[in-house]
Amino acid sequence: MDKTTNVINVGMADLRTATSPDRIRTTGLGSCVGIALYDPVHRIGGLAHIMLPSSDMVRVGNVNKAKYADTAIPLLVDEMLKLGARKSSIIAKIAGGAQMFQFQSQIDMMRIGPRNVEATKETLKKLGISIVAEDTGGNFGRTIELDTFSGILLIKTVNKGVHEI
Repeated sequence: MDKTTNVINVGMADLRTATSPDRIRTTGLGSCVGIALYDPVHRIGGLAHIMLPSSDMVRVGNVNKAKYADTAIPLLVDEMLKLGARKSSIIAKIAGGAQMFQFQSQIDMMRIGPRNVEATKETLKKLGISIVAEDTGGNFGRTIELDTFSGILLIKTVNKGVHEI
């Protein structure tokens, strides 16, 4: 009997995992970054929708680890490992990190999208996970969907159409 394909939605500052043939989707990626991790051997996927680069500046107790690149990615890997993924097989595809608004000054704090992309790449590098494809930057939003059977990341962009990476 064939398994029905489910679409699992990931909210902002959220993450989810899935096994084939399910799909994982997130919408509203502006300056946020969508990190799609995939184990092609075991067909296990994970998707995180991060809002900010680092949890270092958080001063209060309960931190939403899915909100930050430096904490969401290790957590997503751990969740995938629980489903049977092997860390050595995991690859990454990333999308988002747009600069949605123009500012008069070039203050680094206002470069949230580019900083999110940089932090994502740095964290993946520390974990030894290769980025095999990306669609980042620009000044437009994205919706992404990871197919856990094929590993294809579908990217939908307003006024720019749909493409796969």
